[in-house]
Amino acid sequence: MARIEELKRNAGRRPRRPVIYIICEGSETEAPYFRKFRTRYSNIDICPIPSQHKSALYLVERAADAIKQKPYYPKDGDQIWCVFDRNGNTNEELQKAGQIASRRGYSIAFSNPAFELWYLLHFIDQQAYLADADAIIAKLKTENHIFNYNKSGDYYVILLQKQQQAIDRAMTLQEHHKGNGLPLLHRDSNPCTTVAQLVELLRSRAVEN
Repeated sequence: MARIEELKRNAGRRPRRPVIYIICEGSETEAPYFRKFRTRYSNIDICPIPSQHKSALYLVERAADAIKQKPYYPKDGDQIWCVFDRNGNTNEELQKAGQIASRRGYSIAFSNPAFELWYLLHFIDQQAYLADADAIIAKLKTENHIFNYNKSGDYYVILLQKQQQAIDRAMTLQEHHKGNGLPLLHRDSNPCTTVAQLVELLRSRAVEN
């Protein structure tokens, strides 16, 4: 009888929408950008984990702690994405972070050298080596793509119309490194970003299925 009553109570309820948990290094750049993908149909929870040393390994290891008070049901479609840059991570640290993420069922959005590469790919087909975030920001500014760029700025609308171009360029870079036998989670995979996969997922969740 109790089971029948429970079914009656749930009969009129909408099915729970899966949650995408985005674990990122800070609240300045990545978090505001990904919040823009929230719609009435998508459930996105941003969980910044400040780390003094910008450690990929630390971020991946702390991901479970970041959502321990939140509902997480992978079997219902919930996902955890760890978003981090190359920064000072060694290849060994990047590899271990990838192994732990794989073992725990997390996905990774990795940018080499920095998240701003994802922005730059909206404007140009960047294939040459980039030293660091400052080098990317200089290109965004001096080549007049986002002339007033700063890390806390909101550029979602500016980028939106060029989003598919950025995805295509990011995928091409990935295929280039794979074709050269180079792991994407590697300091030498420069330039490279797998943010494109996360953006594709967020786009697919932004509309009613």
